[in-house]
This record gives sequence, structure tokens and C-alpha cells, in this order.
Amino acid sequence: MARVLRIIVGALSFAYLIVVLNLVQATSFLLLPLSRRAVRRINRWCARSIWGMWVLMAERQNKIEVRVTGDAILPRENALVLANHQSMTDVLLLLCLGWRARRLGDLKWFVKRAVQYVPGPGVGMWLLDCIFLDRDWLKDRSNIDRLFRKYKAESIPLFLVSFLEGTRLTPKKLADAQAFAKERGQYVPRHTLVPRTKGFVFTMSGLRDHLDAVYDVTIGYDSSPPPSLFACFAGDVRRLDLHVRRFDAASLPTEEDALAHWAVERFREKDELLEARRSTGRFPGPTLGGRVTLKDWFTAEERLPAWADPQPDAEMPMVPVPAARGK
Repeated sequence: MARVLRIIVGALSFAYLIVVLNLVQATSFLLLPLSRRAVRRINRWCARSIWGMWVLMAERQNKIEVRVTGDAILPRENALVLANHQSMTDVLLLLCLGWRARRLGDLKWFVKRAVQYVPGPGVGMWLLDCIFLDRDWLKDRSNIDRLFRKYKAESIPLFLVSFLEGTRLTPKKLADAQAFAKERGQYVPRHTLVPRTKGFVFTMSGLRDHLDAVYDVTIGYDSSPPPSLFACFAGDVRRLDLHVRRFDAASLPTEEDALAHWAVERFREKDELLEARRSTGRFPGPTLGGRVTLKDWFTAEERLPAWADPQPDAEMPMVPVPAARGK
């Protein structure tokens, strides 16, 4: 019965998104001639309302332990987030990261064009100025450039998520990526795909002066295949892991080839972290402590303090983090 109730609550949250929030978002655009800032504030509130609800459902209602390790998460930075992609559950974990970064309402995503037409999430993301991709660089480049110029001209806060692999990991795609890497004499991944660097280079070239940081995020699961998003909403998942490394945006290379190499090295390190996690059961480093609370959901993000300091963990294995290359 408890599982059924959790599923019903999850379904009601999607109904709230479609029936209430999408309507509020669409109606807010009537204010555009008067105040673009007011429209952004309304849409930001809508995003934080539903995404915060899902974080609370995951971590409080369904008691999923979200273990975040690695570098401290600084509050309210403009950041590019680079994550490996294995499952739709990745999205939920990145919402949990956005909460901790005090940027939940400012999350934006690179996402396939088809998602734009999905009732609820797709419509909402379009109204939030997320970046929809056609997988045609000539089309995508002009659309990306237009939004980048908008972000900068209007000083729009953002926590921009990019899956550089371009697609979710599957056994077949991994085999194809391994063959591709062998042919080109590159490192052969075991747990990630080979990153597509063209979009990353374009993003850093276009947004560098608008970004404070680049967050390199490695997502790990206890099961293979990873748990589904439905399993998370049903309360069937006990633990999810995130490892975070933070780089000052200004510290990244400026030349295109060097930037592409930097991204490839980050994915090599992700692969090493995921391989080490297979034997230890977790990522290295203390867990960044603290809990999400209903009070925080009702508090403006700009008024929330930085996330809690790392908490000691007696069972934490002492596994070294791979040394940064080209930081």
C-alpha cells in the first residue's frame, strides 16, 4: 500500500506540473512587454517548485540516500555541469545537486528536440530557455548562440547541464565507443562513452565570461542496469551517488584543441572513478553532509546558506581521486 501511495503522489506531481505550472508559465509571458525580469522570476519559481518537490519526494518521502562526495559545492554560481549519462535517474540526481548548489530554479539543460513536445517537462523546459538540439550542428549552432547571447545580455543566472556523451550508456553503445577509441588510439572506456567535444568547446567559447565554474560530475549506481526513474518514485531505490569536482571557469584552456583534450581527460577520470567504485562500493572522500528540508523549499535560494560541510564517515574507504590533468 505504501508503494502504491508513493506512485500516486508521483503521478499527482506530474499533474501539478502540467495542469498548474505549465499554465502559470505560459500565462506569465503576457508580462513580457512590461518586465522580462518578472517573467523569469515566475518561471524560475515554477521550476524550483516542481523540481524541489521531486527532490523532497526522493530524499525525504522515499528515503533515498544521496551521497555527494568530492569538492565543496559553492552557492549560487553560474556553472556548466558535465555529467556522465546512464539513465533518466541521472536527471533526478542532478536536481539534487542543483538544490545543494542553490541553483535549482536556474537549472537549464541541453536536451533532444523531441523532449520539447512532451507535455509537462518539455513545455516547461522550453519556457525556461533550455537548449533543444536537433543533432544537426548547422541548426544547433545558431540556436545555441542565440540563447548564449540572451543569457549574457540579460544576466540570466544558470546551472547548465550538458551530457557530453550525447546519449545514454547501453552495452551496444559502449561496445561501439570502445571500437571507436581503439581505432583512434585513444583510451578505451569501460563505463562511459567517448565525449563529444564540439559542443563543449563552443559552450566554453560562448559562455566563459558568464560562468564562474565548471562542475565535473560522476554519477554512480549500485545496480546494472541503473534504477529507473519510476523505481525512484516508487521508493524502490535506497542509495544514489554523485562525485563532484569543481574547476574555475577561468582556469580552463582557451584554445579549441586544448579544451577538447581537457574534456576527454575528464571522462577518462570519470571512467577511473567508476572502475574504482566497483570494488569499494562508493566514490572517494567524505560525504557532503546535511539534509534537504521542507523549510528550505519554502525559502528563496538566495537566502539559503552554503550546503553543509563534509561529515565524517567511519566506513569511508581511502581511495585516491585521480589526479587532475590539464586543470
